[in-house]
Amino acid sequence: MAAGARVPLAATVFVAVASTMLLAAAAADLDGDRDALMALRRGLQDPDGALRSWSPELGNVNPCSNWSHVTCNSQANRVTEIVIGFVNLSGPLSPELGKLGQLTRLHLQQNRLTGPIPSELDGLSDQTSVNLSNNDLCGPIPTDGPFKNINSSLADNPRLGGNC
Repeated sequence: MAAGARVPLAATVFVAVASTMLLAAAAADLDGDRDALMALRRGLQDPDGALRSWSPELGNVNPCSNWSHVTCNSQANRVTEIVIGFVNLSGPLSPELGKLGQLTRLHLQQNRLTGPIPSELDGLSDQTSVNLSNNDLCGPIPTDGPFKNINSSLADNPRLGGNC
């Protein structure tokens, strides 16, 4: 009887450990997503306060809870969309955005973004829809990842393709 009691206990311990490991991995992924978004935020000027909800220092540490312009997959709790168009942001794109492994949509059109498109964004899925139109980006035009198909819009960046 004692041996029979150990099997359910062993199974219970296994399930508890496996669940803890999965939760820890999911939390690490979400932390990485938050870090990528905060790297973008630190580099941008936001005179109209469009990103004021991106404030971990105020206790709002989960980008999937009440961060404006961010959409997450509710099951995986990962950032899937960043849509921040027409809000007067200026500054460079962060290379950290390339770490958003579940991103399906990156739309930052009609702002005043400057500088080159970071090569790290080539690592985004080729299914990611990217709209960086109507900014002031410069430098080489990426050709890999999401930039190799029609889902990307880089129109009206007059210095794109030229030197920065």
